[in-house]
Amino acid sequence: MGQAKNPRRVADNEARAKLRMIRISPQKLNLVAALIRGKKVERALNDLTFSRKRIAKDVKKVLESAIANAENNHGLDIDSLVVSEAYVGKNLVMKRFRARARGRGAKILKPFSELTIVVREVEEAA
Repeated sequence: MGQAKNPRRVADNEARAKLRMIRISPQKLNLVAALIRGKKVERALNDLTFSRKRIAKDVKKVLESAIANAENNHGLDIDSLVVSEAYVGKNLVMKRFRARARGRGAKILKPFSELTIVVREVEEAA
């Protein structure tokens, strides 16, 4: 018998990729995600390739994964893909401390994030 197939979480003309536990604050990651929102995937890949932000390399990997999912799993045309959604979520925060003068301690927060990219196939207007 087996288990029933899970329903799709996105529409038929969409594909999704997600990266969890990225060691960067959500605020910094959202700056790079905003860079590619709403753009064609070719333009978004170029923008990420030449971005000076450290995290742009990881965001590019997730975008390439979403494009591969669209092509291989859902049979979408990669030339007509657009980044429809790129959103950032919070994940865990590692708490550390740093020894300070007179026996005190200062709290250091090391936040983690997660990134979800959804690409959509759009029809070209003639």
